[in-house]
Amino acid sequence: MAFRPFAFCTASVLALGIAGVANAQEAAPAAQPQAADGAAEPSAEEIIVTGVRASILGALNVRKNNVQIVDSIVSEDVGKLPDNNVVEALQRVTGIQITDRASGEAQTVTIRGLNDPVTTLNGINVFTASGQSFSLQDIPANLVKQVNVFKTRSADQLETGLAGQIDVKTRRPFDFSGFAVSGQARGTYDEIADTFNPSGALLVADSWDTGIGRIGVLVNASYIRSKYRTESATAGALVPFLTDSNLPTVSGAPGACAGGAAWVPYERIQPNDCRSVTPGNPDGNIWQPGLNAGLSTDPGATLNINGQDVPYVLSRDAVFSSDLYGKRERPAFNAALQWAPNSSSVYTAEMFYTGFRSETFNSLQFSFVDWWGNPGAVELYDGTNIVKSRTVGDVFGFNSSDLNKSKTDSYVYHLNGQWDVGDGDGKITSDLAYQTSTFEGSFIAMRTSRVADEITADFNAGGGIPSYHFSDDSLLTQPSTWAVGELYDNANKDKGSALTGKLDGYYGFYEGFLRRVAAGLRVDRRKAASYIRTGDAVALGGNLSDLPEDALFTNSGFYKGEGDLPRSWVNIDGNWLYDNADTVRGLYGRPTSDQLSLGQTFGIEEITMSGYVMADAQISIFGNPLDLQAGVRYVNIDTDYDFYDRLNNFEQSSVSRGSAKFLPSFTARYEITRDLRLRFNYGETLRRPNFTDVNPTYQLTGDLTNVGYGSGTAGTAGLNPTHSKNIDVAIEWYFEPNSAITVTGFRRKISGLVVPISSYEYIPNNDIEAGATDYFTITRPANASDGVLKGVEVGLTYFPTYLPSVLDGLGFQGSLTVLDSNQTIPETNQLGEVVGYTQSDFFNVSKLSYNATLAYQRGPIGARLSYVWRKGFLHNNEQRLFANPIGVWYKSSGYMDFQLTANVTDDIALTFDARNLTKENQQSFYKYGSAGGAETMNLGTTLVPRTFAIGARFTFQ
Repeated sequence: MAFRPFAFCTASVLALGIAGVANAQEAAPAAQPQAADGAAEPSAEEIIVTGVRASILGALNVRKNNVQIVDSIVSEDVGKLPDNNVVEALQRVTGIQITDRASGEAQTVTIRGLNDPVTTLNGINVFTASGQSFSLQDIPANLVKQVNVFKTRSADQLETGLAGQIDVKTRRPFDFSGFAVSGQARGTYDEIADTFNPSGALLVADSWDTGIGRIGVLVNASYIRSKYRTESATAGALVPFLTDSNLPTVSGAPGACAGGAAWVPYERIQPNDCRSVTPGNPDGNIWQPGLNAGLSTDPGATLNINGQDVPYVLSRDAVFSSDLYGKRERPAFNAALQWAPNSSSVYTAEMFYTGFRSETFNSLQFSFVDWWGNPGAVELYDGTNIVKSRTVGDVFGFNSSDLNKSKTDSYVYHLNGQWDVGDGDGKITSDLAYQTSTFEGSFIAMRTSRVADEITADFNAGGGIPSYHFSDDSLLTQPSTWAVGELYDNANKDKGSALTGKLDGYYGFYEGFLRRVAAGLRVDRRKAASYIRTGDAVALGGNLSDLPEDALFTNSGFYKGEGDLPRSWVNIDGNWLYDNADTVRGLYGRPTSDQLSLGQTFGIEEITMSGYVMADAQISIFGNPLDLQAGVRYVNIDTDYDFYDRLNNFEQSSVSRGSAKFLPSFTARYEITRDLRLRFNYGETLRRPNFTDVNPTYQLTGDLTNVGYGSGTAGTAGLNPTHSKNIDVAIEWYFEPNSAITVTGFRRKISGLVVPISSYEYIPNNDIEAGATDYFTITRPANASDGVLKGVEVGLTYFPTYLPSVLDGLGFQGSLTVLDSNQTIPETNQLGEVVGYTQSDFFNVSKLSYNATLAYQRGPIGARLSYVWRKGFLHNNEQRLFANPIGVWYKSSGYMDFQLTANVTDDIALTFDARNLTKENQQSFYKYGSAGGAETMNLGTTLVPRTFAIGARFTFQ
C-alpha cells in the first residue's frame, strides 16, 4: 500500500497552502472583477452579446482558444443552460449521443460511441456511490456555469475515461463584480403522466473589499420534482415449436421419459428433452439456446430429433405490457467562499451536494403464448418460418406489482489555492477534496396468476407494436380471477468515499522555442463497499379478492392511442405493498423488518498516485505559429479487494492487485492562416474496471421461463484496465467572427475491452425459491476483446452578419458524426471456455448521427428549435436463453425540441420549452449480422413523453 507517499503529498499540499496564505497577506490590493466566463470585463466600447447567441458563441470560443479539442456548453445567463439537465444539454454537442430517453429524461451519455467519460466537477473527479462515474443527470442545469467536453487529453488531465472528460463548472463568487441574486421557477407538463411538475432555483452571491483583501460568498440551491409514466409493450423472445406435421418419434433408449408421452402439434421444443435421450445423446440435447444468429428462419428449417429431421417454426414465448409510475426528486446545493488577499492569489472553499430520490411502481401484465394443449391458427411471415400471429388456448399468465425506492446523497468538499509566480508568468494550484456518496435501495414485488381460456396475438400489428387480446379482456380487471403468486423482497446499499490531493504548477516564457513548462502530482485514496439482502417466496395461493380492497390497483388508459391491446388490468397496489411489507412477509412466512439486515458483499480500498511533466513550445512556419504540447503522465494503482460470499455465510476472501503505466500525449496546433487552424493529437487513456465488474458475488434469477435453468451474473476479481491509443486530426475554419466550420477525424485502438463470458454452472444451496433450480447460465466480464473505433465529426456554427431587418440575429448550429466500430467477441462453449472469435459493432454506437439547431436572438426574444437524430445501434446482447439473434438493437430515432425566452425587462425573463414535439418512441428489435430485423423480430416499444414547460427567471446584479 502507498500510505507514506500519500501522506507526504497531502502534507506538501497543505504546507504549500499555509505558506501561500502567509505570503499573500503582505499586500492585498483588490482582485480585478471577472466576467462570468473568467475573462476580464469588457470595455465600454465592446459589444456584449447575450442570450442564446452568447451561449453558442461562448462555446465556439472555448474550442478556438484551447490547445486540446474541446466542445462546450456555456450558460446563456445565470441559471440558464439550454436544457433542463446536463445530459439533455450535452446531446447538442458535436460527437455526443444520448441513449435511453424514456421515463421523461435522457440518461446515458456516449462520446463518439464510448460510454465511459470521466466526470469532473470544477476539475475534481467525482463519482456516485460505489461507481467509477457520476450520474450527470443528477446535476441540475440551474447550478451550472459551463460544461467542457474534452475529446483529447493532455498529460495534466486525468488518465481515465476512454471516451473523454466531461468537466462541469459551477459558479463562484468572483464570477460577479458584487452583489447578485438570481432565481427561476418552472412548471413542466408531462402528457403521458398528465402531471405538472415544479422546479426552482435560487442563487445569491456577493463580494466585498476588506482590509485583508476581497472576499466573496455564494450560495446556490435547486429543487426538481418529476412525476412520470412509462408505458411499454413487448413481444417476447423467440423459441422453436413443432409444426402440425412430421412429428418426431419418442426415444425408447434407457433413461428416456417414463411412459414416453408423444409429441403433439405446435408443442414448444425445449433445448433438452428426455424423450430425445439416446446412447449418443444422454442429455437429450435438441438445440442450443443463445446462438449469435439464433436458429435458422428459413422456411422448412429442421432440427434433428432422434435421427429425424423435424421441421419447426419460431414463435414468441410471451407478450407483455409494462405500466410504470415514477417520481424523481433532485435537491441540490452548493456554496462557495473565495478570498483574494492580493492580485496574485485566490483561495476557494466550496461544498457541493446532489441528492436523488426515486420511487417507481411498475404494474406488469404478462402472458405466455407458448402452450400447445389447444393450438389455434398460425400465420407466418412470407418466406420465413417465423410466426406473425397465432391463437393459443389455456395460456398461463401473471401480473406483477413491484415498488422500488432509492435515494442517493453525494457530497463534495473542496479547497483550492492559486498563486501567481513571478510577474504572472507562472502559477501554482493546490487542491484538496473529500467526497462521500451513498446509495440505498429497496425492492418488493408480488405476483398474481391465472390461466386464460384463449389469447390471440399479432406480434407485429404495425410499426413494431404487438397486438393481443384474450377471449374476455374484462376478466383482467376482476380480482376473483387471479391467484396470489410469488414474493420478491430485496434491498441493497452502496457507499463510497475519496480523499484527493493535487498540486500543479507551470511557468511561462514570452519568447523562444520553449513557452511553458508544467508539472503536477495527484494522490487519491478511494474506498467503496456494497451490501445486499435478498429473499423470495413461492406462490402463496388463495385469491386476490381475499386481500383488502385498498391493496388493489386498477390502471386505465394504458397505451392510449397507441397499439391494440388491453388498456386496463388489476394488480396489487405497489404503495400498499411497500407500506404493509411486514404484513405481507408474515403471510408468506418470511422474516419481518426487525429480523432483516444487509450483509456486506464487497469492499475496496484503492490508492492512485499519478504525476506528469509537460511542455509547450512554439515555432514559426511560413510566418505562422505552430504550437506544440508534449507530456507524459505516470499512474500507479494499488488496490485491495475484500469479497464476502453471501451463499456461504458471507465468508471473506481478499485479493490485492497493482498496476503502473506511462501515458504519453502530444498535441500540435498550426495556424495556416489567421482564420484556418490545423490540430493533431496523440494520447493514451485508461478505463478502469467498474467495481461491480470485479465483485464476484452471484446475482441469481430462477428458471422463470421454463428453459430448464436459471440465469445470473457475477464479477471477475482479476480484471485489468482497458487501454486506448488515440489519434485526432482536426481542421477549423473561423470564416467570420461568429462562425466556424470544424472537421475532426479520429481513431481509437483499444485493447483489453471488457465483454461478457457465459458459462453453465451448478450452484447448489442457493437462495432461489421462485423458479428453484441448481443450474444457471452465469455471465461474467473478462478482458477478452480488442477493438477499433474511428470516425469523422463535422460541426458548423453560422451567424450571418448580412441579414436584413427582423432576420438579423438568426443563426445555425449543427453537427454530423460518422462512426465505424469493430471489436472481437469471444465465442465460448458451455463451460465458458473461449473456442473462437467473431466480430461485432461496439455497443451504443450509431454509425451516423446529427443535430441541427436554428437559433434566433434579437432584442428581448431568444429562440431555439433543435432536432437530434441518430441511426439505429446495438444496445446490448441478450442472455443466451432463447432462439432469436443475440443482439438487441434500438431503431433510428429523432427528437425535436423548442425553447423560447422573452425578456420582460433587462432583469426578468419568461421561458417556454417543449420536448419531443414529434412524439418519437423508443423501439428495439433482435438482430445479429443479416439475421433478424425490426419487421419480423421486433421487441419492445416504449412511449416517450412530450413535455411542455413554462417558467420565469430573474437576475439582479
